[in-house]
Amino acid sequence: MPHKIGFVVVSSSGHEDGFSARELMIHAPTISGWRSPRFCQFPQEIVLQMVERCRIRKLQLLAHQYMIPSRVEFYISESLPDYFTPYQAERFRRLGYVSLCENEMTGCKARELKSVYVDAVGQFLKLIFHENHVNKYNVYNQVALVAVNIIGDPADLSDESNIASREKLIDHYLGHNTEDPALEGACTRKSDYISPLDDLAFDMYQDPEVAQIIRKLDERKREAVQKERYDYAKKLKQAIADLQKVGERLGRFEVEKRCAVEKEDYDLAKEKKQQMERYRGQAYSRLQLHGLLDAELMQRPCGLPLEPLVHPGNPHHQPPALSPPPQDPAGIENWVAEPILQDQLSSRSPDTSQQPTSDRPLPATHPHLRTHLQSLPYDERPLPAVHRQPEAAAVEPENGAMDVSEAPRGATAGEAEPLTEKALREAGSALDALGEALVAGAYSKTWSYREDALLALYKRLVEMPVGTPKEDLKNALRASVFLIRRAIRDLVIPVFQASLKLLKMVITQYIPKHKLSKLETSHCVETTVPVLLTRTGDSSARLRVVASNFIQEMALFKDIKSLQMIPSYLVQPLKANAPTHLAMSQMDLLARLLKDLGTKDTGFTVDNVMKFSVGALEHRVHEVRDAAVGIILGMYQQHQALILDYLPPDGSSTRRNILYKTIFEGFAKIDGRPTEAEIRAQKKAATEEAEKQKKEEIKALQGQLAALKEMQVEGQEKESEAMKAKDPDAQGRKAAPPSAPGSPDTHCLDNLCIFCGERSESFTEEGLDLHYWKHCPMLTRCDHCRQVVEIASLTEHLLTECDRKDGFGKCYRCSEAILKEELPRHIKTRDCNPAKPEKLANRCPLCHENFTPGEEAWKAHLMGPTSCTMNLRRTHVLHKPAALPPGKGPATTKSGTSGPKVGSKIPTPKGGLSRSSGRTYTKR
Repeated sequence: MPHKIGFVVVSSSGHEDGFSARELMIHAPTISGWRSPRFCQFPQEIVLQMVERCRIRKLQLLAHQYMIPSRVEFYISESLPDYFTPYQAERFRRLGYVSLCENEMTGCKARELKSVYVDAVGQFLKLIFHENHVNKYNVYNQVALVAVNIIGDPADLSDESNIASREKLIDHYLGHNTEDPALEGACTRKSDYISPLDDLAFDMYQDPEVAQIIRKLDERKREAVQKERYDYAKKLKQAIADLQKVGERLGRFEVEKRCAVEKEDYDLAKEKKQQMERYRGQAYSRLQLHGLLDAELMQRPCGLPLEPLVHPGNPHHQPPALSPPPQDPAGIENWVAEPILQDQLSSRSPDTSQQPTSDRPLPATHPHLRTHLQSLPYDERPLPAVHRQPEAAAVEPENGAMDVSEAPRGATAGEAEPLTEKALREAGSALDALGEALVAGAYSKTWSYREDALLALYKRLVEMPVGTPKEDLKNALRASVFLIRRAIRDLVIPVFQASLKLLKMVITQYIPKHKLSKLETSHCVETTVPVLLTRTGDSSARLRVVASNFIQEMALFKDIKSLQMIPSYLVQPLKANAPTHLAMSQMDLLARLLKDLGTKDTGFTVDNVMKFSVGALEHRVHEVRDAAVGIILGMYQQHQALILDYLPPDGSSTRRNILYKTIFEGFAKIDGRPTEAEIRAQKKAATEEAEKQKKEEIKALQGQLAALKEMQVEGQEKESEAMKAKDPDAQGRKAAPPSAPGSPDTHCLDNLCIFCGERSESFTEEGLDLHYWKHCPMLTRCDHCRQVVEIASLTEHLLTECDRKDGFGKCYRCSEAILKEELPRHIKTRDCNPAKPEKLANRCPLCHENFTPGEEAWKAHLMGPTSCTMNLRRTHVLHKPAALPPGKGPATTKSGTSGPKVGSKIPTPKGGLSRSSGRTYTKR
C-alpha cells in the first residue's frame, strides 16, 4: 500500500538566509520552507534523496502564497552522477512538469496545494523551479516552496508482495485465512489506496505529536477490524476524529505563539503556551479515561516528524518494543502511579473490566510528565493526571470541536447513569410523559446516550398512532420540546443535529398529523427559536451555519410562516455587548428572510426593519454596520420614499458620516440619478470644456480682428487716393507741416467701425473687438461655427466656408442655405419666398425678404428705421444718440460718392463692404 516516503535534501542551487532547503524535510504548521536567493538566476534546483529505492505514486507541492514559480519540473534517477553538480542531469529522467497559478484571485493570501500522480522508480528526485509570477508582494523576484511530500511503495518488495498475495489466496481457499478479504477493502488495505493521514494537508495543519498519535490509533483500528473487534474499532474511529480537531487547534495555537514571539509579545506567547499545555493535557486525559492512550502512543516524535523507513503496512515491519521504565525518581513515581489510575478507572467503569485482556491498553500518565518533566524546574512540574478529581475528568470541553470529552457510542455497556435530584425536579413533567429511561439518556454525561435518546424519541413520536388522546399528544409534545431545548444547547455537534432533526419532525409531521392547534406550534417556536439564535453566535463556524440555515428553513414552514413569529425575533435591537458572530448571524438571517418573505403580512414591516437597521448603523463592528447598509438599500428598492422618513435629511453635514454618504449615494444609483462624485466630475468636465471653448473663441476673435485691421488699412489707402484725385491742391499741401494730433484729417479712421460707420471713443482695439462680436448690426455670428460674418454673405458662408458646410444644401427657389435633412421637406412644401436675380434685388438670409439691390441698400435694410425685424442687433442702432447736423461739429465733411454716414464724415469705402471683403475676413 502506498505510504509516505522519508527523504533528505542532497543539494540546492541556493537559498535565502534562514530558509534552507532542509526545512522541506519537516512537515508542521510552523514550517517556513525553502526560498531562493534574492534576484537569483533561473532555473533553481533542489535534489532530494529518498530513504530507499521506491516506486513513486504521488507527489505533492505546497506553494508559497506570493513567491510562486511559474512551473516546476520533476526528474528522477536511480543514483547521482559521479561528479555531481547542480545543473548536471545526464542520469536524471524527466517525468513532466506542473504549472502553478498566479494566485491573483485570492489576493496572494492563500497557498496552492498541487498533487500529481506518477508511476516512476528511483531514489533521487530533482525539482527545477522556473521564473516566478510577478506580483506586488514579491519585490525580490524569488521562488519558494513551503513543503513537498512523496508517497510511494518500496520498489524492492514487489516480488515479496506478489508471493504474499499468492499465499494469501491459497490460504483463503483452504479456509486457513486469518484476514477476511471482504473486510480488507473496508480497512482501506487496497493495493492502490493512499491513506488521508499520509496527505500533506494532514501534516501541515496538525500538531506533530497529535499527528503521530492519530497514525498509531489508525493502525490499531485496522488491526481491530481484522480481528472483528468492532466496538473497539468504533471507539478508535471516534477518538481519531476528535483528535484531528484537537491537532488542528493546537497547530493554530502554535502558529499564534510563533507570531507573538516574532513580535516580541512574550506575555501573549506565554499565554498561548499555557493554553496549549492545558488543552493538550485535557485531550490526553480524556483518552486515558477511556483507555485509548498508553505509553507507546505517548512517545513524542523526533526532531524530524517523518515516517519510519519501513512502513507499518510493510511485511517487514516489527512493532517497537516498549521502552523500559525510566530510571530517574520522577519516572519511577509515574510508573508507580499508573496501576493506581487503572484501579480507579476499573472501579468507576465496572463494565470495562469484563473486556478481554487484549483489549486493555497499557497504562499511561499525563503527557507532560513524560516529555517535559526532566526539563522543567521542580516548582513548575505539572501534576500527574491520576490526581485529577473524577468529576473534573468528566467535565465536557469548552468548545464543541473537542468531542473526546465523553466515551463514544458503544464505549460502555448498560444504561445511562441515574438522574440527579436537580434533574428529577427539572424534568418532572417530561418523566411523566416519556419515561425515566429516555429522560435519563437525554441527561446522560455520555454524548452517545444523549443522541440515542433523541433518536429514540424521534421514532416514538413518528410511530404514535392517530387515535391517541389529545391530552397525551400535547403532553408528549411539550416534553419533547423541553428535551429539544436542552439538546440545542449541547456542545457536541451530533447531539445538536439530532435535536434539529427531531424539532423539524415535530413541526412538519407530528403536529399536522394529529391536527394539534396553532398554540402548540407557537409553543415550539417560543421555546426553541431564542436558544437557536444564541447558537448562531457560537465560536464554531460549522455550528453557526447549521443553526442559521435551520432558522431560515423553519421560518418558511407553512404553519410557522402564518404565525409571523420568527421575524419578530430577528428585528430585536442588537445589544451593545453582543458577540460579533451573533450580531453578524442575525443580520445575515434578516437579509435572507427579507428576500424570501418580503414585508407584506410576514411579520416584517418597514417600521421595525428600518428601526433595527438604523440602530445597527451604530454598532461597534464594521461588518455589522456594512450589513445594515445593505439591508437599508434593499428596503429602498422596494419602498423608496418611505425609507427616507427614518434617515436624517440629505445634506453636507449628514454626508460627513461615511455610512450615510454610502446610503444616499446608493439611493441615487437605484433612482438612476448621478451620485455626488459623478456630479462633481460632470461639473469639472463642463468647466474644462467651457474654458477650452472660451480660449478657442478668443483665439478666433483675435484672428478676425487682425483681418479687420488689415481691411481698415486698405480702406484708408483707397479713401486717401480718392480725395487726392478730387483736390488738385493736395500736392501743394504735401510740404505743409503736419496737422495737429487731434485733427480729424489725420485720425479720420480712428475709433470707427468700417461696416456700420459708427464712431465711438470706446472703439479701441479691444472695444472694436467687442463691437464686432456683439453689437455691429451689419455682422452676425454663425450658429454652427461661431465665426463673425457679414449678414450679406451668410448664405455663401454656410455653403462654402462653414465647418459644417457639408450639412447644408441650396434651395433652387429661395437660393438660401438649408440643412440637408430638412431640404426635401422645405422644397416639397413650397412655402419659401422665391428669390429674384442678384441684379434685381438683394436677398436677406434673416427675414427671407427681397429688397433693393446695391451695397447701400444693405445698410438701409439692416440699420434703417424700418430695418429687418429679424436682425437682433438693430436695437443697438435704434437706441443710439442722434447724429449732429452737418457742419456743426468735427464729424462733418464733404459729400463723397457714397453720401454722408451717421456719426462720421468719412464715406464708406466702396470696396470695404463688398461680399468679397467679408469672405476674406471670415477665412482669415
